[in-house]
Amino acid sequence: MSVPKFDSFEEFWPYYVREHSKKTTRLMHFVGTGAALSAFALGLLRRSPALLLAAPLLGYGPAWISHFFVEGNTPATFHYPAFSLRADLRMFGMMLDGAMDREVERVMNQAPSWQQPESGEGDATTTHIAGNNGNGNGHGGNGHGGDTPFAKDAFQAAVDRAPERAN
Repeated sequence: MSVPKFDSFEEFWPYYVREHSKKTTRLMHFVGTGAALSAFALGLLRRSPALLLAAPLLGYGPAWISHFFVEGNTPATFHYPAFSLRADLRMFGMMLDGAMDREVERVMNQAPSWQQPESGEGDATTTHIAGNNGNGNGHGGNGHGGDTPFAKDAFQAAVDRAPERAN
C-alpha cells in the first residue's frame, strides 16, 4: 500500500497511531524518545557534540527496530519526518499520562479516513487527504474525522475485496 498524503498534523495523527498499534512498538519508542531527549538535554548542558550526535541514534534506533521487527511496517519518519517527530513527542507525553492505550483503541475503532473508493469501483484506495472541506474542522465528511458512513463503507469494501487482491 502506498503512503497517503497528509496536509496537516491532525490528519496525520490517526495514521501514525495505526502505525504504532502494538504496545511493544510504543514501549520501544518511549524508551528511545526518553533516551534521545536525555542525551540532547545533557549534550546542551555539557556542550557535548558527541551526546548531541548520539541523541537521534538513541531515539531512532529502538523505534526503527520496532517498526521492522515488531510492527512489520516502515517508519513514518521516512515519509513525514517533521510530523513523525511531533507525533513521537505527543505519544511520549500521552504515555507519561497513561492516555496512549485509550488513544490507540479509539483510533483503531475508526475506519481510516484516508481510504476512499475509486470512481465507479467502490474499492478502497489510498488517496490525498483534503485539508478542510469547509466545515472548519479540517476533516472530511460530517466533522467526525474517519468515523463517517462514507469512510466505514470504503473500509468495509477494502476488507471485502482483500482476498481477491491476494490472488
